[in-house]
Amino acid sequence: MSIFNETVSFFGLYIYYVNMLNTYKKMVVAGGCFWGLEDLLRTQPGVLTTEVGYAGGKNDNPTYEFHPGHAEAVEITYDPTVTSYKKLLDFFFQIHNPTTLNQQGNDRGTSYRSAIFYATPDEKLIAEEMISIVNESGRWEDPVVTTLEPLSRFWPAENYHQDYLEKNPGGYTCHAIYFSSYLND
Repeated sequence: MSIFNETVSFFGLYIYYVNMLNTYKKMVVAGGCFWGLEDLLRTQPGVLTTEVGYAGGKNDNPTYEFHPGHAEAVEITYDPTVTSYKKLLDFFFQIHNPTTLNQQGNDRGTSYRSAIFYATPDEKLIAEEMISIVNESGRWEDPVVTTLEPLSRFWPAENYHQDYLEKNPGGYTCHAIYFSSYLND
C-alpha cells in the first residue's frame, strides 16, 4: 500500500471518529454526594463516561473545600442512539430522593441539592415533564424539589473524587435503586 493510500485511510478513520464524537451528548445532574450518583449512572446502557464535579455556583475553579453555591454534580456523556436524555433522567429519579431539600442521606447543605442543569430549552421541557411524571406517580409522600438550573459551566472535581467508589469499594453512598422506571415504555 502506498503512503498516499495509508494517509487517506488514516484521515478517513479520523473523520469517522470525529463524527462519532459529535453524535454523543452530555448532561449534568446533581442529587447528593457525587460518588454514589456517578457509581450508579455509569452502569446505564448508552452511558459512555461520567465525571464528577461542581455546577451552579458562584466561583470559578471550585474545589471540594471551596465551592460556594455549587452542587456536587455528575457530567454524563452518552450515546443518544442507545439511550435518551429522558431515560437517563428517569434513572436519576430512581436513585435518589428528589423530595428532600438540600439533603441526601447524611449529607446536608446546598451542595447536596437535587438539580438538573439543562443546556437547551428542549432539555428543560423534558426535565419539567419528568418532574411531573415523578410527582404524579405518588411514589414519594412529598413533592419533588429538584431544581432546574441553566448550565453555565461544569467544573471537574479533584482527581481523588473521580471514580471514587470503584477505587474504594464499600465506600460511603446513600444512593440505591429505590424504584423501577417511571416511564411506561
